[in-house]
Amino acid sequence: MHLYQRQAVPEARLDLWQPRTAVRGQARGREGRLRCHAAVTTIAPARAATALAPSRLRPLGRVDDNPLDMERDICNIISKYSPEYVKSRVLRGPADAVMCMLRIGEITARVGWFVGMLYADRLLGHEDTPDRVKLRAAELREMLTALGPSFIKAGQVLANRPDIVREDYMNELCVLQDDVPPFPDSVAFSIMEQQLGRRLEEVFSSISEKPVAAASLGQVYKAVLRDTGEEVAIKVQRPGVEPTILRDLYIFRLVGGLFNALSRRRLGCDTRLIVDEFGEKLLEELDYTQEARNIQEFERNFRSDPSVKIPWVRPDLCGTKMLVMEWIDGIRCTAPDAIRGSGVRVDDFIKCGVVSGLRQLLEFGLFHGDPHPGNIFCLRDGRIAYVDFGNVAQLSARNKAVLIDAVVHAVNEDYTAMAEDFIKLGFLAPGTDIKPIVPALEKIWADSKGQSLADFNFRTVTSKFNELVYQYPIRIPERYSLVIRSLLTQEGICMTLKPEFHFLEVAYPYVARRLLTDEDPALRERLFQVLFQDGKFQWKRLENLLQLAKEGSSSRSSDGGLDLSDTAKDALRVLLLDEKLRTQLMLALTEDNKLHLDEVLNLLRLVQNDINPQKLVGEVVRDAPAIGRQLLLSWADRVLVS
Repeated sequence: MHLYQRQAVPEARLDLWQPRTAVRGQARGREGRLRCHAAVTTIAPARAATALAPSRLRPLGRVDDNPLDMERDICNIISKYSPEYVKSRVLRGPADAVMCMLRIGEITARVGWFVGMLYADRLLGHEDTPDRVKLRAAELREMLTALGPSFIKAGQVLANRPDIVREDYMNELCVLQDDVPPFPDSVAFSIMEQQLGRRLEEVFSSISEKPVAAASLGQVYKAVLRDTGEEVAIKVQRPGVEPTILRDLYIFRLVGGLFNALSRRRLGCDTRLIVDEFGEKLLEELDYTQEARNIQEFERNFRSDPSVKIPWVRPDLCGTKMLVMEWIDGIRCTAPDAIRGSGVRVDDFIKCGVVSGLRQLLEFGLFHGDPHPGNIFCLRDGRIAYVDFGNVAQLSARNKAVLIDAVVHAVNEDYTAMAEDFIKLGFLAPGTDIKPIVPALEKIWADSKGQSLADFNFRTVTSKFNELVYQYPIRIPERYSLVIRSLLTQEGICMTLKPEFHFLEVAYPYVARRLLTDEDPALRERLFQVLFQDGKFQWKRLENLLQLAKEGSSSRSSDGGLDLSDTAKDALRVLLLDEKLRTQLMLALTEDNKLHLDEVLNLLRLVQNDINPQKLVGEVVRDAPAIGRQLLLSWADRVLVS
């Protein structure tokens, strides 16, 4: 179980970026009352990542003028974060103001020294020499570590923000860790008892005498529940970490205001908006009751999927500074040799991981934001298990719809529409002139699409996109930064387990299957957009989609394979009701002055085993009255209009 996630960062630029020009007290004596022992299984310290907890939703229809509210896209969670809240917690009296000034002095001294070194490198002409860049990148990582948890989180997010940091610095920040010496066990046990409201021995029959993982925000113990005998992981928050983070957030926002003009010019947004995003996510991560809700939501989403294991959580034992969840006993993906030697079918495990990740993005809109190898287990029965749900991000229905539109536009090579999708997704500010961006998008996509599946990988595409963000005022919204990072991380895990693995060979069948069989009418409409290009029906595309969907039907064992009966019924209904579509299909059958019977017969042969005639007829008969009413209404509308 991992503790600490990546967080967003105040995005003020320095010369290292590419030029574009406590709870204290002793635990009560436990001798004779609580049997302590060291945990058998150890847990590696976690890397950090950004949290966007999904549970408490903002009322639909509410749109505020606040940029942060607009960035939430209406359906995000309500956080206790606000600039006013942070200020009220940081500046309660003269002593707090003094502490804030001292902290500003410490930050200024360390950052000032680093900026001075960068300036000296520029004067001496060494700023881009490989050895000097490597040295400064390492010094940046060390400086962020020394400044504490807020800066560690900032650095870890910078490692995934090509719109802010140049690649050589990003590579160094990727190894930034927030593992620190653990705080005293007596303090941890005291915090647990305060959160529980009772003695530990009343809840646990045993607990590890030392933490099995420690990081900047807290640490983890392994224990056994007294009432059930089940093994659990206990995550407890480091004392005094919240006041420090609040103080840093206040300073970030204070300083961020100085860079608004630069941020608007380079990224198309206000710096304080980025700081607010960072603060919101970081405070959510500090609330362990929110993480408990995240776990419960994931469990509900995957309850019917026997290939995915989500640990249970004990909400009655959780608090804002303590989390109790099921202990997962499996093989971490940090040990690929152990997985390969365990007897588990690696190909099936990889498919399980890829499809479960895609389901999170495309079906649930709620996804694990940090699926690094230490957060994913391979169980002995071949299932995949996720842990560490502090870093959970959410895509709204609107977000998902626009993402699907972008995919459709990419398939149809409509790069102007794809650039407009960038505005809708928040990559470009409203009103941005997209004319110069369209050719760049076309080049990136054409180069990538021109490769075979064996050559295509997300890292290559991302690298090309990273070059684009330095030429245009593109900002990667945090939630999409997490999407990109999630896909890249999953691809990396799969390639570690199987070097010849190709992500798209597994992803394409799933996407095709969902496009053909999903119940969402909006998704069906996008299917028609894919099948028609420049007024012509793309027979080969439909054949490829069907073939890919058939290949992907074995990737999920929770159903009986590909069933196109519902799709056929929906297609018949749409054909009866949509005169324009009927006309298009009739033209498709007679395109180029010939009857396309061969194409139709090929498709029928391809799907003949995937349509249940009895089911299809039964559902058509059942829906006939409703379809009849819709036909009459449609006919009446045409008569009245004429």
